[in-house]
Amino acid sequence: MRIDAISIFPDFFQVLDISLLGKAQEQSLIQFKAHDLRTFTEDKHRTVDDTPFGGGAGMLMKPEPWGLALDSVLTENSVVIFPSPAGVPFKQATARELSSKEHLVFACGRYEGIDQRVLDYAQSRAEVREISLGDYVLNGGEVAAVAMIEAIARLIPGVIGNALSLDEESHSEGLLEYPSYTKPASWRGMDVPDVLLSGNHAEIAKWRKEQAMEKTRRIRPDLID
Repeated sequence: MRIDAISIFPDFFQVLDISLLGKAQEQSLIQFKAHDLRTFTEDKHRTVDDTPFGGGAGMLMKPEPWGLALDSVLTENSVVIFPSPAGVPFKQATARELSSKEHLVFACGRYEGIDQRVLDYAQSRAEVREISLGDYVLNGGEVAAVAMIEAIARLIPGVIGNALSLDEESHSEGLLEYPSYTKPASWRGMDVPDVLLSGNHAEIAKWRKEQAMEKTRRIRPDLID
């Protein structure tokens, strides 16, 4: 998969060079590049923002550099993602769907957002998604983009060493993940549940399912609904 990110702070994405995603890039499972939006400006001050028409607080990102930046990365197979608190919620199902795409472009806004014409232009060239990481506001789209990229990229075959672990994670079946334990069997007066020491795989699977259901009811009852 090819992933491009456009931002005025491309250094935000250096975290993707470490751990499993760094190894995935080394193995060419992922091709990632962060682009500095300011390199697409055409004035000596490298201006990327201006006051909004109609008044209002803050500054808005100008369309000219965004148009040039998008022109430089878009292909016929691109999906452009605008991280935005006004977008649809990002979920595990979203990550799984996007993990099958050939090319993702993350357009990371700042200030009060991006001129609407940039989204309209992108939509004329590619599939466009406005996606929200949650019901809160960040200073820019970079943090949300990094979180989405990690959630998406780890679902690409070969990125995670044990692919079976993906099937038992939280949200993989619409439930939160069951509690997990490792050695020692007893620690500070707390013991591992007997069923996990029994060797009875059918009972263990049943216990884990029950625990996942109970945990979801307690913490995220909206998922049960």
